[in-house]
Amino acid sequence: MTATQNVLILTSDTGGGHRSAAQAIEDSLKNASPDRVFVEITQVLEEATVASRWMADFYNYLLREHQDWMKYYYWTINKIRPNESKLIFKSALGYGMRVFERVCPNVIVSVHPMTQHFFAYILRKLRLLHKIPLITVVTDPCYGFWQGWACEDVKEYYVATDDAKQQLLDYGIPSFKIHNVGMPVHRRFQPAPAEERYLLREQLGLDPDRFTVFINAGWAGGGNIPKIYQELVKANLDIQAVFLTGRNEKLFDEGHQLAQAAAFPVKVMGYTQEIEKVMNASNIMVSKLGGLTTFEALATELPIIADVVTLPMPQEEQTGMYIEKTGTGILLNHPERIVSVVQSLLSHPEQYQAMRAATQIHGRPGAVEHIAQRILGTVREPVHLL
Repeated sequence: MTATQNVLILTSDTGGGHRSAAQAIEDSLKNASPDRVFVEITQVLEEATVASRWMADFYNYLLREHQDWMKYYYWTINKIRPNESKLIFKSALGYGMRVFERVCPNVIVSVHPMTQHFFAYILRKLRLLHKIPLITVVTDPCYGFWQGWACEDVKEYYVATDDAKQQLLDYGIPSFKIHNVGMPVHRRFQPAPAEERYLLREQLGLDPDRFTVFINAGWAGGGNIPKIYQELVKANLDIQAVFLTGRNEKLFDEGHQLAQAAAFPVKVMGYTQEIEKVMNASNIMVSKLGGLTTFEALATELPIIADVVTLPMPQEEQTGMYIEKTGTGILLNHPERIVSVVQSLLSHPEQYQAMRAATQIHGRPGAVEHIAQRILGTVREPVHLL
């Protein structure tokens, strides 16, 4: 059967969370209506103009090499708001029109704060704003996120927490547009039974019975996590570790060299599309406070040691407060503290079990299926450009 529901998803690879959200929504849309849905994911910043690609690359450079500068980037973008610039819109208009002609969307879904204003501009230009719904799925779960998420032309907002809803309200978005439905975590992020967890460790070449620490340097592979890894591998602990270096090949080589001298087994990995398997093979994750990564971990019942070594961006700082408040993790403000934190968990297993029990309460599995159903509920007949 020919697809009759065309969904355009807007994202960018600034960090890995936005792409993960886009893929999770795509999967659930196709699962909900496999023969009638066509989904196209477009990397807006990377594809629109040379300037927008530079912005995306610069963001990832800071994320990887200068995490302590990210707060200045955040403040600058919120101040000048390039995502609302008519000059930038006009320079990218040709790209936007080509996307429309190729996809002929029934509905447009943004999972990135720098994309919806531009596509609202195109919809206005084509006089289609009231014919093609523009929906935004906010991937920052807590208060303090980018003002770019707020766009008056968005028909519906889907958020993960009441705090996120309050931030949109404070940005002037009407309450009737905002729906607290949970985070768009891919349905493959589910807690595996104990037998499968043991098998996953064996597949990674690890001891199935040993306490496993997952050190996640993220999609970009950088920030403070390599420093935390360096401190951990110097310790003599009764653990084993998985170090994920993302797309940073230099970090992969450095991590592998350090692993040779570690007193415990270490598996060093580059970028993987099966991170849920690594999460399920692990007892705890050390990670930067990316919103989607945090909720993916919670969905697999994986407690978190959260990197707050340098002051995070405001929305990530609030995510740290969220996991501390819910008891699903621990905040780490100095790299060298990682050793004492892990040792404490080993010495006090009841503390670890309490955190794991908290993840079962706050993971909110199944939210992405609900998001997909709501998106399909807004679909109208496709609009073909002349």
